Amino acid sequence: MRTDVQRLLPRSVQAVVIAVLLVFVLTPVLYMLFASVNDDLAVARGAFWPKSLHLDNYSKIWSTVDLGAGLGNSVIVAGSVAVVSALVAVATAYVLVRFQFLGRGLILRGLLALQSIPGTLMLLPVFVLFANLSAVLGVQVIGTRWALFVTYLTFALPFSTWVMVTYLRGLPTELDEAARLDGASSWRILRSIIIPLSWPGLVVASIFAFLLGWNDVLFASVMTNPDSRTVAVALQVFGATQEGGAIPVYGQLMASALICALPVVVLYLVFQRFLVGGLTAGGVK
Repeated sequence: MRTDVQRLLPRSVQAVVIAVLLVFVLTPVLYMLFASVNDDLAVARGAFWPKSLHLDNYSKIWSTVDLGAGLGNSVIVAGSVAVVSALVAVATAYVLVRFQFLGRGLILRGLLALQSIPGTLMLLPVFVLFANLSAVLGVQVIGTRWALFVTYLTFALPFSTWVMVTYLRGLPTELDEAARLDGASSWRILRSIIIPLSWPGLVVASIFAFLLGWNDVLFASVMTNPDSRTVAVALQVFGATQEGGAIPVYGQLMASALICALPVVVLYLVFQRFLVGGLTAGGVK
């Protein structure tokens, strides 16, 4: 028997609440958009609407902010972390969910415990570890993309693995049993059954890992040099250079911020359908 869900608020009140929330959310975004095409002096005076369009702000930032190199480094590092963490997480989660072995519960509890450790506490230990590794191996680690990749992967794997554990618990074990009766190995089951059915969970894990690398400033500012600098650090450095000047170039600052946020918005819009399924752990009906 089908039952309709009762609304907590009348439709008119619900529309008003949604409108108010949209105003709160969209006002800062609109301010950034208008400021990015406005005159710097007008923005400094507090003007919201631009009286004249300065679209050249979007062309100047590629030379003043060095946005191209930063975007390239961020895409390489964050994209690699997203792909690798998702693949490792789904394989690890498959073992933790489908097999019983000594220490399984300890590993699951450890994944949750790792989420409570602030990243700021790990900055100095990670830096010292990489510095010692460079001295022992004679290979430069700090200042390379590999240092960021390993750092972000370390922080992304516990959450990604737990997301996949939660999602794989919703997949029926009968699929594995039927495949084993046909002679499929564990690797074949993982590759041909588990991964194709786990796309929503994989998308959630990948996007989380991607955002971790894309938005990070703390580790990237310490682990990189001007050649391997990510876009978040490039934007921070550009903003710091504007302090103490006559009039900061607000237009270029806002244009840079919008361009940095654009890949994340596009990523969410493209994978929105998978995100909803992965976050709700819908599984297979």
